[in-house]
Amino acid sequence: MANTTPDTPDLSETGLREMKVDELRDRAKDAGIEGTSSMKKDELVAALSEQARGGPAGDGGGAGEPGDAGPDGGHVRTGDQTSKSIRYSQEITSPDEDPERAGRSLVTTSHEVIRQWAEERGGEPATVPGTEHGDHLGVLRIDFGGDNADLRKVSWDEWFATFDVRELNFIYQEERTDRNQSTFFRLENPHREDG
Repeated sequence: MANTTPDTPDLSETGLREMKVDELRDRAKDAGIEGTSSMKKDELVAALSEQARGGPAGDGGGAGEPGDAGPDGGHVRTGDQTSKSIRYSQEITSPDEDPERAGRSLVTTSHEVIRQWAEERGGEPATVPGTEHGDHLGVLRIDFGGDNADLRKVSWDEWFATFDVRELNFIYQEERTDRNQSTFFRLENPHREDG
């Protein structure tokens, strides 16, 4: 993985990750990014990187908004542990694309596609409390049940910052083979077998 943010060769993500949280917050504030006081390190790195690419400046609602394809343009992330399910899934990079058939396994990294899919099903971004890793969220989930005590709701910005830092793919279905709406999804890291 390259040390620089795409399209911004003067910004080193590795350099940002080596900075302390307070330094990142100061840099983010100077860059006009809002909500920095509640951001964790990975979220600050992601927000600074996104802004450097000309994306939203952390306005609190940018992640998954129309036109937000994410840092990979919605394209599948691959690595030495890319699963067969990724290879056999239809890649979706925009909400305008449709599955080839009912029940088709789909895959995306598009923030807009993921957020729209979840919200159409009443889903909200969440994490599993107690699984945090240092300064970032732990296990990512989408809560379709509303008041699940086993999940903690988070913002889409937090969810996508962690999703992108971990270089995850979102494997999902629009509908089951019986044409009923599906809530099936799975997150997979192409660099680790356990995702």
